[in-house]
Amino acid sequence: MSSTAAVTAAASATTEPDPARHRTAELEQRILRAPDRFRVMTGDRPTGPLHLGHYFGTLHNRVRLQDLGVDVFVIIADYQVLTDRDVADRLTEHMEAMVLDYLAVGIDPDRSTIFHHSAVPALNQLMLPFLSLVSVAELNRNPTVKDEIAHSRQSAVSGLMFTYPVHQAADILFCKGNLVPVGRDQLPHLEVTRTVARRFNERYGEVFPEPDALLSAAPLLLGTDGTKMSKSRGNSVPLAATADETARLIRSATTDADRRITYAPETRPGVSSLVLLAALCLDRDPHAVAEEIGDGGAAALKRTVTEAVNSRMAPVRARRAELARDMGYVRSVLRAGNVRANEAAEATLGEVREAMRGVV
Repeated sequence: MSSTAAVTAAASATTEPDPARHRTAELEQRILRAPDRFRVMTGDRPTGPLHLGHYFGTLHNRVRLQDLGVDVFVIIADYQVLTDRDVADRLTEHMEAMVLDYLAVGIDPDRSTIFHHSAVPALNQLMLPFLSLVSVAELNRNPTVKDEIAHSRQSAVSGLMFTYPVHQAADILFCKGNLVPVGRDQLPHLEVTRTVARRFNERYGEVFPEPDALLSAAPLLLGTDGTKMSKSRGNSVPLAATADETARLIRSATTDADRRITYAPETRPGVSSLVLLAALCLDRDPHAVAEEIGDGGAAALKRTVTEAVNSRMAPVRARRAELARDMGYVRSVLRAGNVRANEAAEATLGEVREAMRGVV
């Protein structure tokens, strides 16, 4: 599951000093030495099917950390669905599908905790004291919030959007998470969490760790329309797609008029994203994949990608189909995760109440 060659090649264009990347390299070494000293907090909003971007961007990394011995908490952020939409459509369906995907890719409920927001009241109760620790101006300056507002599906954005980073702080700190795998665009959110933890500790006493970002090395995969792959834009290849559905979606992907296939993300984003997807599935260098296709054109490129994706995803699909035949088990996994998450949240809320002398 490493896809090392493709990730390394895609990241090689960045050569300038990068403090966040340097810190991530240090953390990776510490994880190898003492994985039991880390608790990862990560998750997804149940707004639609998980797709190949999630698989290569986050899911396989969660399995990697789990397999190293890190304690992994995975939240299905059902409350956060309402931050940028009026209603939570098909919520139960999306949540159960998400658990299926998690289990199918290798997240082990005996070693990782899968749970959802609305089942953990104590987690959400941390929002009130946490909101008292940040200013409106600080939340208003958050670049990730600005971007989310710009792409919101609502004509008028609700106040939940401004509290989104603080809710994420509660997600991370309720279980004393000290490591958060993120993309670079999520670093401002994590900085809010670090600020909340630091200010709480300064004001009330030491309760929370200041979590570190584990910066993702996974490159961006574009959707079939050439824009960012997204659950809500209808431009993704879902993990649950069949082989035929995958072939149809890849055939519809945006390319260009140049018959010669090259890997040049800056100048040929659509073609290069498809090359990269094939390279990730094959665990090869994308330049080598492009060179092999050569003058075959878009048709040959899409055939290569389709074969690579279907081969890579075949065992995941088989496992998912097997799990889907026993939804009782899938639901029991979520119930058990909710129990563990509640135990952690109640313990942390108790510490918070004691530190704040019963204010909450």
